[in-house]
Amino acid sequence: MVVNDDGITAPGLAALKEVLEGRGEVVVIAPQDQHSGMSHAITLYQPIRLRKQEQGYTVTGTPADCVKMAVHGLGYKPDLILSGINNGANLGMDVLYSGTVAAALEGVLNGIPSIAVSLCGALEFLPSATQILEELLFAEPGFVNKPELMPQGGVININIPALPRENIRGVLFTSLGVRRYEGILDRRSDPRGGCYYWLGGTPGILESDDLDIDLVAVDQGYVSITPLKLDLTYYEELERLRKQK
Repeated sequence: MVVNDDGITAPGLAALKEVLEGRGEVVVIAPQDQHSGMSHAITLYQPIRLRKQEQGYTVTGTPADCVKMAVHGLGYKPDLILSGINNGANLGMDVLYSGTVAAALEGVLNGIPSIAVSLCGALEFLPSATQILEELLFAEPGFVNKPELMPQGGVININIPALPRENIRGVLFTSLGVRRYEGILDRRSDPRGGCYYWLGGTPGILESDDLDIDLVAVDQGYVSITPLKLDLTYYEELERLRKQK
């Protein structure tokens, strides 16, 4: 099953579907509109509408809603969920905001192995990203050919540099990094003198050169693969608190 957060008409979704063509039944389900930055939000206080279009099913909800609809509404139980190919990176702490990653996590919550895929830059490099993804999935040892590579109770988060295929330096297994953003809020004025804000920001300078960190790996031209888990428990702090009793 293929899902995303950029919407049903996103080029990355079409490219991801092409990677899977001829390799089994492919079901496409995606938000009707752009839903980037939705994290794991679900729709509770309004109805969700499902429509069948030429590209696949559309949902008037979030990426997590899409997975719920596919599994519980349409009755699909896919062997694998692929979320993406996202138009933009999902690195470091940005995974906490990512609808792409959240859709994959929702798959795992429903017992389905799931992978999130992002292209870290311009869409002109989408053909390169799809070529790399095909290799990661189906070459030896690929995630599809060797399902034991998939984490139990977690997802695989893949970030591909926006570079020509020949300039990709390799693949690294990485941990999440931390990057500060500058200019988070852009304050503007409307024609009536009121103010409004655009939320955004630009990435700050990397404070490390450690290739074991996802941000650094992609910055240096490597594909980053990071396993993510659902359990957010801070176990060290938990033990400290228990000792206070």
